[in-house]
Amino acid sequence: MAMREHVVIIVGAGPSGLATSACLNQLFIPNLVIERDDCSASLWKKRSYDRLNLHLGKEFCELPHFPFPPDAPAFISKKDFIKYIDDYSTRLEVEPLFSREVTDATFDRELQRWIVHVTNTCTNNVEYYTGRFLVVATGENSDGVVPEIPGLPKFEGEVLHSSRFKSGREYRGQNVLVVGCGNSGMEIALDLSNHGVKTSIVVRNPIHVMNKELIHMGMRLLRYFPMELVDRLMVSCSKRLYGDTSKFGILRPEEGPFLIKNKTGRSPMIDQGTIKKIKSGDIKVVTTLACIKGNEVEFSNNEKHVFDAVILATGYKSTIKAWLKMACLGPNIQTIGEDPMVSTALDSQEEGYLEYLKML
Repeated sequence: MAMREHVVIIVGAGPSGLATSACLNQLFIPNLVIERDDCSASLWKKRSYDRLNLHLGKEFCELPHFPFPPDAPAFISKKDFIKYIDDYSTRLEVEPLFSREVTDATFDRELQRWIVHVTNTCTNNVEYYTGRFLVVATGENSDGVVPEIPGLPKFEGEVLHSSRFKSGREYRGQNVLVVGCGNSGMEIALDLSNHGVKTSIVVRNPIHVMNKELIHMGMRLLRYFPMELVDRLMVSCSKRLYGDTSKFGILRPEEGPFLIKNKTGRSPMIDQGTIKKIKSGDIKVVTTLACIKGNEVEFSNNEKHVFDAVILATGYKSTIKAWLKMACLGPNIQTIGEDPMVSTALDSQEEGYLEYLKML
């Protein structure tokens, strides 16, 4: 079994993986980036809707050693961000191996090396790589989550995850239900409505409604003021901008937007015009789904409506557990969250791993 040796193996060629490789290149540390798709930043290039742009200010989105030009707009378009990512790889000399899907990653205690099994999806050949360090940069958005809804598999219309949605023009004149009230769900609902689609959206949980200017201001203020104070200001500004959204089926959480983001990873809804459409009645807010029968959807309040399509803006899940063998590191491992995305090795054999994390 021929193995190719590297100091650092990085799994994932999204912005995080590219940035990690670029920083290592600056320190002259040999590294290899492995990407299962045929391009870098595939989430942006292949699995995002047409109208998507960066909702955060450019200073919070630029990658190390390569700032956005001073004359770039505060909020970068999808097209310009993709160009920025490609230019970043070229300028920082990051050259990923594409079409490589990791099937197994195990730490060999005897060799003190990670052994990574990879399938070349173009040739179906199996390749083997070893490295002192393994960096998992696959993010949280690997595979779309499809919730278990009674009757969904037999729905008579179209069902698709938001990662496959491109534009509302494909649904013009139809009656469409969006499941999920995060940023993707709200913006997809807006896009559908703008294209003449009769749109409904499921809002099940309380959410904070902000706009991108508010979030931009809040993120800057967090550099100087306590989170609790900034959160109070954000909520106060949101109330002045949007009024009492509970009248339209959107409740505010008790905790502040940045505290929730810090504790759970859930972002506030960054409004692009959806709330105006909800207030006008162009987009209808509905409650939790109960079941689906044919093309009729029944909700928890016993309302029933017929839909031509259901779009699942229900988020993503990490696929790390399918291939990263954490047990090989021994029992003294702490993981954060359900997936071992951030791990700290506590035994002496992993001192090199800890030193490497400190170096980064």
